[in-house]
Amino acid sequence: MTRADLTRLTGNAGGPHCDDDDCPNVYRTGSGSFVVQGSVSAAFAPPEGEGLVEIPERVLREAVRALGW
Repeated sequence: MTRADLTRLTGNAGGPHCDDDDCPNVYRTGSGSFVVQGSVSAAFAPPEGEGLVEIPERVLREAVRALGW
């Protein structure tokens, strides 16, 4: 899967020091799952094959609005 295969749900709200590709974002895949882009978190060690990212609440709220939930 590439970025072109994803639907970007967030990024319109912008923020300081933020351009198109380097801010926390939420994307939707063709199968309906989500890909989240954010700062790497070291809160705990996730299971192998998984990772932790931290994103601001405003990004999740923007994604929910974009989906019309």
